[in-house]
Amino acid sequence: MPLGPGTPNPGVHSELSALSIELAFGQAGRLDADMAKGCIAGMWLYHDYLDESHSLSQEIETPSGSYWHGLMHRREPDYDNAKYWFRKVKTHPIFDFLAAASKQVSYADLPASAQFLARQSAWDPFAFIDICEHAAGTELELLCRQIQQAEWELLFDFCYRQAIGSTKSP
Repeated sequence: MPLGPGTPNPGVHSELSALSIELAFGQAGRLDADMAKGCIAGMWLYHDYLDESHSLSQEIETPSGSYWHGLMHRREPDYDNAKYWFRKVKTHPIFDFLAAASKQVSYADLPASAQFLARQSAWDPFAFIDICEHAAGTELELLCRQIQQAEWELLFDFCYRQAIGSTKSP
């Protein structure tokens, strides 16, 4: 996924439009509908349909819903609005996993503004928003895209597991 809004993938639009919680998850008795809706918002975002992702994520009044909302605004790009939504997230169960993933893909000669990515003990979504804001067209863009991909995968996996009632960790 690009750091910015990207170009929507028309090849999946009709399938995403037809996607519902019931179609994606069936009629599971322990289904968490908000987390299932988060997965669908994530799929729209993955394919660069920011408006559709936004419509779904703003209906989810949980930290995970705010997380999807913040990701969408970071990609818009509307960095101040992304920070607003991450303030609503506060902390999230994927933060520790994301900090570890960030360390794993970081490299030794990072610019000073990004060195925290390689040594952080806790994920700082606000610092990552700041780096993304300035990364386009720089040597940091690929690294930010790799971290953003890991972030999307971790959040999607978390929402999916919550949706189906699984307690398994990533």
